[in-house]
Amino acid sequence: MRNIRIRPLLKGAATYVPGLYSFAPRRTSGAISPRYCYSVWLKHLVIAYRNGLSSLPNTVAELGPGYSLGIGLAALISGAKKYYALDVVEYSDKKKNLEVFDELIGLFQAKESVPDEREFPRAKPFLESYEFPSHILCDGLLDEALRQDRLDSIRKAVLNLDSGPHDKIEISYFVPWHDSRMIKKESVDMILSQAVLEHVDDLPTMYRVLYRWLKPGGFMSHQVDFGCHETAGFWNGHWAYSDFVWKLIRGKRPYFLNREPNSTRVRLLRDFGLDVVLDAKGTNTSGIQREQLAPKFRKISDDDLTTSDALLQGTKG
Repeated sequence: MRNIRIRPLLKGAATYVPGLYSFAPRRTSGAISPRYCYSVWLKHLVIAYRNGLSSLPNTVAELGPGYSLGIGLAALISGAKKYYALDVVEYSDKKKNLEVFDELIGLFQAKESVPDEREFPRAKPFLESYEFPSHILCDGLLDEALRQDRLDSIRKAVLNLDSGPHDKIEISYFVPWHDSRMIKKESVDMILSQAVLEHVDDLPTMYRVLYRWLKPGGFMSHQVDFGCHETAGFWNGHWAYSDFVWKLIRGKRPYFLNREPNSTRVRLLRDFGLDVVLDAKGTNTSGIQREQLAPKFRKISDDDLTTSDALLQGTKG
């Protein structure tokens, strides 16, 4: 009984009542913090480099950027030339993006250390060292990336989203993003997401589309959170709910948790032809036990049952 929470049920039920529930954007501080965006981008970059993947991609696509394009702007400031922001609901705000952009410039110019788990305790992955990655962003490369005319081009691209390249800098914001034709086949060097893939309903279609966009030699880097997102009394308690109860909790929201465990994502990466180079799992054994699982989840592995998060990286051969 400790696992059941009434509030998520009431919130889900409210979405069926016209006018009672709004799908208006709900802002969170971390998603629009320049230091958070700086930290997330450099973490994915550092770990990809450590695993022998492309260190500085020219074209970056991000799933679910949310309330700011900060992670993509960090990629552009680092030297990328094209950034595709892919979302289901339009959240991004131009004024906020410009504020984040200006602060990001200062962080890169100062070669600020990567904000660590003391500042963002829930923002995995964690690193062994949080020093600025000068082994990737060396002085010559960083000086070139931070040229004033180049930064001005990024600023113009932010101000004029989807209007084409600005001195070879391009930002495109696709909402919704599911049409595979919106991005040229085999044109993207890196696809990343941060706590997003747990919200995608049709994972096979997603992987099929992403694989189509990825260049040979390109890679994906996805940090996934398998927690219940406050829908239950235990971190993995969402796996105790029947499909009927879960449908009530979800309501008519445009997206929610898909409840798929880590092994599903690893399998799909391989099914669509990617070489999985990293499956870095976080574990938590304090959740519900197997006998408390809903029937559809009773056969998941012990590994899946205790995997609370994972960083998955895969490359296209």
